[in-house]
Amino acid sequence: MKKSIICLIIFFLVFINVAFSQPVFPPNMPVFDSSLVARVDIIIDPDTLAFIYDNPESEIDFRASFIFNNGTILDTVEEVGFQLRGNTSRYSLKKSFRVSFNTFIQGRKFHGLEKMNLNGEHNDPSIIRSRLCWETLRGYGIAAPRASHTEVYINSNYYGLYIIVEHIDEQLVQSRFGNNDGNLYKCLWPADLDYLGSDPDLYKYTSGDRRAYTLITNAEEDDYTDIAHFIDVLNNTPLAELACELDKIFNLEDYLKIMAADIITGNWDGYIYNKNNFYLYHNTATGKFEYMPYDLDNTYGIDWMSIDWGNRNIYDWEMHDTEVRPLYTRLLEIPEIRDRYSWQMQQLLDLLADEDSLFAHIDQIRNMISPYVIDDPFYPLDYGYSFADFINSYNQPLGGHVAYGLKPYIQTRKASVIEQLDLNNIHPVIKYINHSVAVPGLPYSVSAFIEDENPVPSVKLAYKINNGTMQYSVMFDDGNHSDGEAGDDTYGCILAPLQMNTELSWQVSATDNLENASLLPCDPVVELLQPSTDPQIFINELMAANDSTIADENDEYDDWIELFNGDSEPVWLGDKYLSDNMNNPSKWRLPDVTLQPGGFYLVWADNQPGQGPAHTIYKLDAAGEEVGLFDAASTGYFLLDSLSFGPQIADISIGRQTDGGLPWVNFNESTPGYSNTANNLPEEIIHRHDLLIYPNPVRDGMIYFREPFTGRITDTVGRTVWNGREAVKADVIHFPAGIYLIVDSRGNRAKMMIP
Repeated sequence: MKKSIICLIIFFLVFINVAFSQPVFPPNMPVFDSSLVARVDIIIDPDTLAFIYDNPESEIDFRASFIFNNGTILDTVEEVGFQLRGNTSRYSLKKSFRVSFNTFIQGRKFHGLEKMNLNGEHNDPSIIRSRLCWETLRGYGIAAPRASHTEVYINSNYYGLYIIVEHIDEQLVQSRFGNNDGNLYKCLWPADLDYLGSDPDLYKYTSGDRRAYTLITNAEEDDYTDIAHFIDVLNNTPLAELACELDKIFNLEDYLKIMAADIITGNWDGYIYNKNNFYLYHNTATGKFEYMPYDLDNTYGIDWMSIDWGNRNIYDWEMHDTEVRPLYTRLLEIPEIRDRYSWQMQQLLDLLADEDSLFAHIDQIRNMISPYVIDDPFYPLDYGYSFADFINSYNQPLGGHVAYGLKPYIQTRKASVIEQLDLNNIHPVIKYINHSVAVPGLPYSVSAFIEDENPVPSVKLAYKINNGTMQYSVMFDDGNHSDGEAGDDTYGCILAPLQMNTELSWQVSATDNLENASLLPCDPVVELLQPSTDPQIFINELMAANDSTIADENDEYDDWIELFNGDSEPVWLGDKYLSDNMNNPSKWRLPDVTLQPGGFYLVWADNQPGQGPAHTIYKLDAAGEEVGLFDAASTGYFLLDSLSFGPQIADISIGRQTDGGLPWVNFNESTPGYSNTANNLPEEIIHRHDLLIYPNPVRDGMIYFREPFTGRITDTVGRTVWNGREAVKADVIHFPAGIYLIVDSRGNRAKMMIP
């Protein structure tokens, strides 16, 4: 046998829900334990640290060691990236930092985090405001970062009390929305969302040395088509049509909640006033942009504009300059949206209504962090604050940019908002609409989250089959109709199995006891089940952790997926799709290739489409995920094959025991591009073995080969650091400590450690 079977735990997707419309909220534990102050130690070369402080604009990740201790976790992570973060705070004396766990070791995470922000909060004498904002947003159902307090030591020297804040990146959006393959934009001043024209490249304009809308994910493609379309719809759609058109491409209802939270907390440094500090993520599960606020220290009465934020008009919050804020001003011009914004403001006031409990929570945090402020050597440096100022800042203004004490601001703002609120009855809010994939012979389910200021006695699915008469199916919130848990305001229904050659169109209808009705989506969802030619194309073998098994044409060890044509006819792959997101079947189109019967085609899942037609726009997740192979768009992206896999071991592949057959098994000898049962494999695969090198770990900076060696040595990120031809030894004395991979010209390999 050419393969060793290790395990066979693979399951197939039979019924797939289009989900993750509603954000997920990971628990604070164990890293963000809000009941204590953690300790973070950074160990870094002193000369490097001096360079960082002497060059505050530097964006370089420098190597450091990271130690985290909060009583539950005691962990040391070597080879992390360490740099300054922030904007104007880079020039403060108490600086903020970013720790990156995956800069030097690709794919590494610390308790699910790829990056962590250590914020100095130098503007805020109470060192609590941003944490309160993040807690408020999460408590209000917004997909916001987690935050907690920590003391920071660098090279054993105390640098003061900080707030750990979860970094907004592809890892965060994956954890909240269930996908991260959409475009994530970091939007900084002057990001006003004003229309500049139809050319997407117009929105790549820069301010200083950065773009106002910086593309964080999919940067290699650098395609701004989606944000250009969003800005076009926002600015140019007639007001009478804007609510419907915007709802198609933007999570409008959750943004109204963020608007309310920004204006209650006095966040003037965000989009509405300062056209600054927010992210936009194009959620591929819904096709809609998600708005996420960012950098919330200038809140709760912190003021640099000589403006009374405690009493500012909630319907006139924007800066009165010459530039527009269409995502605020245009929305408030629509009476129905203005009413929903006002209702969301009231909902948030209700959450903050128990002032005694809120202030007790604030006092508990103040008491917990006080001992760490007393000894904070950087706390007084920027504004001369003393420990007495820290205590007083909770109850009184300190002058300068601290125009309010924290608690008086909350009291003033609540009273002002209550006085200004213009409340009217709203139509039921319908959001987080989910539905299953239409599969012939299987039931079809729809669910939606419904909220209203009055009871919602009637929620129905209005649908037609083959353009027939309108039918209605009652949607329930009882936990038995694909609606989540009973009483969670998510309503669902399940239709009878659909048949081939069926067209189903539907909308969700909600009516409250005042006969106010809503119907969404504005355009009905249409499911068209057409026959697929159903070619016998299979996902045949896959490797999600390719350390040294096979290199692509660019000499890189990337994830790969092998397809197999089990049909009796050639199959053109050019109208088919391979995706690692079952909610986004058209994520990556296969190239213009015709696969002959019995043939194999190797795809590199490396997120490097510029390297060739066989390179996808995504990577596989070695922690486990789902992969699907889909037919042409004309068939409704008919699912041809799929699999779901759990955590993977490096250089172990998943494959069908027989080509196109069952069961699925794991192999310690993979054969990408060849039959899973072939005996006539290429010599370099059959005879691949571990290289014999010594000494290992390396001593005295020299490694020796048992036989003449032709090949290369690469570091942990795949960079070639040494090449040799017929070599008997390699001088590695100048290599940094770490693990290296040695690969010869036949694919034989060994791992080398330099202590």
